[in-house]
Amino acid sequence: MALSLSKNQTISLEKTQASGLGKVTLGLGWDPMKAGFFGRLIGQGGDIDLDASCILFDAQMQPVDLVWFRQLQSRDGSIRHCGDNRTGEGDGDDESIELDLLALPPSVVQLVFTVNSFTGQTFERIENAYCRIVNAGSGAELARFYLSEQGAHTGVVMASLSRTAAGWDFKALGVTTQGRTVDDLVNLAAQAARA
Repeated sequence: MALSLSKNQTISLEKTQASGLGKVTLGLGWDPMKAGFFGRLIGQGGDIDLDASCILFDAQMQPVDLVWFRQLQSRDGSIRHCGDNRTGEGDGDDESIELDLLALPPSVVQLVFTVNSFTGQTFERIENAYCRIVNAGSGAELARFYLSEQGAHTGVVMASLSRTAAGWDFKALGVTTQGRTVDDLVNLAAQAARA
């Protein structure tokens, strides 16, 4: 059974599985807030283009690589973005990032996942946002974190995966910020993962 995490809560992914964990998927889902008749007249409602991204860090928290809608795969091939969803419509994950943890270079010790509104729409217009980590082999959801903070921010440093001696830890971060692309969030992502 998947755990629902609170902000700053950490779980060991190895302890959630009976055997070693090799491949996982980070899923991001959201819905555009429904606008009433008046809201539609003044331009509220409609599609929301959120972008999930992954920043790879070394032990000194220096960025090694980025995976996002402009670079759908890490240079080493261990992480792959499954494509850009520009509406948020439909059930289930709207965007996902596949990770082969066994293929990651040993120098990569931290993966930080961000989401941002490329079109600049704020999270005041988004509801039901979440990120989740899934065992790619079994399809079992390991943990879920609801991005419940609505507000005038355009980005969130969602969560991190940290390499430890025992395996990988998943931490819910939920740090809100401004930014249209992952490039705008790299420094804050490093700070949030260190905290």
